Amino acid sequence: MLAHTMKRRVVKQNNSSSEVSEAQRTDRVQSASPRCSLKTGVLAALVIFILVPFSLRIRPELIQHLVYTHRIRLPFFVDLSRPADLSLNHTINMYLTSEEGISLGVWHTVPESLWKEAQGKDLAWYQNTLNHGSPVFIYLHGNTGTRAATHRVGVAKVLSALGYHVLVPDYRGFGDSTGEPTEAGLTTDALYLYNWVKAHSGNSLVVIWGHSLGTGVATNTAVKLIEQGVALDGVILEGAFNSVRERITVHPFTWYYWTFPGTGYFFPEPWAENKVVFPTEENLKKMRSPILFLHSEDDHLVPIQIAQQMYEVAASAQNAERVKLVSFDGSLGYLHNGLYRDPHLPDILKKFVMSL
Repeated sequence: MLAHTMKRRVVKQNNSSSEVSEAQRTDRVQSASPRCSLKTGVLAALVIFILVPFSLRIRPELIQHLVYTHRIRLPFFVDLSRPADLSLNHTINMYLTSEEGISLGVWHTVPESLWKEAQGKDLAWYQNTLNHGSPVFIYLHGNTGTRAATHRVGVAKVLSALGYHVLVPDYRGFGDSTGEPTEAGLTTDALYLYNWVKAHSGNSLVVIWGHSLGTGVATNTAVKLIEQGVALDGVILEGAFNSVRERITVHPFTWYYWTFPGTGYFFPEPWAENKVVFPTEENLKKMRSPILFLHSEDDHLVPIQIAQQMYEVAASAQNAERVKLVSFDGSLGYLHNGLYRDPHLPDILKKFVMSL
C-alpha cells in the first residue's frame, strides 16, 4: 500500500514538472517574439534609410527608372496595336523611327466626324487626312504607363469630338517603343514627331499638349524649335511641374522616395547630377507661343501654387493675352489626371484654338 502511494506521488511530481517546463518554453517563445519583431524592424529601417538611398547614389541610372517608371506598363494586358479595343475605332497604330534604333509606338486619332469613313482605312489614308485643315494635337503624356492609360485615352476622345486630330506617342522605353528614356531622348522623340506632323499637315495648326512629365518635354521641345527659328502654334501645359522651385520631398516624380533623415545628403541636387532637369521655368522665359495652363486645385502631386508661379513667369515673358491659366475647383476631385472629365473643358479648348 505504501509503495503504491509513493508511486502515485512520483507520477504527480512528474506531471507538475512537465507543466512547469511547458510554461517556461511558452514564456521563452513569447519573450522571443518581440525580439524577432524588433530585429525585423531594425533590418527594414536599415534597408529603407541606408541601403536604398546609398544604392541610388552609387547607381544614378536607378533614378532614371524611378523618375520615368516606364517599366510599369499600365494598363495590363492591353494590345497597343489595337486601339479599337479601347473604343478608339477611328485610330490607327503606327511606328515611327525617331533616330537609329529607336522605334516609337504612336496612335493617330482622326476627328470624330471621320469615324465612319475611317473604318478599314490604311496608314496612307490617315496621313492624308492631316492636311485637310483640322487642327492637330500632339499629346505628350506623363510618366508611368502607356498611351492606353484611361486619362490619356480620355483626352484623345475629347479632342477628337471637337474635330481635331490627336497623335499620342509612347516615348522611347515606354509601352511598345524601344530604347531607354532620358531627358534628351524624350525631347528628340517629341521633336521628330512634330516635324513628321508638319511634313504631312500642310498649313494646319499644330498644338502640343503636355501633361505632367510631358510638360517638361513640351517646353524643351518648344525651346529647341525656337533655336531653329520655329514657334509652335500653341502649347497646353496640364499639371505642369517646376524642378527649380519644388523641393525633392514634394516633387511629383519623387512620390516613391521616403522622407527620411539624410535626404539632403544622398540627393543634394538629384536633377542636375542625374541629368534629369526639365528646366520648365527657364524654358517659359524663352517661349513665344500662346500657352494655356490647366491645373486642378486639388492636384496631389503638383500644388496649384506651382502652376500660378509658372503662369506669372510665362505672362511676364510674353503678356496676359497670350498666356492663360485655367484652374479647376478642388471639390471636383480631378487630382492630377482627371481634368479630361470636366464638362467645361471642350469649350475651354475651343476658345484657345480659336485664339491661335
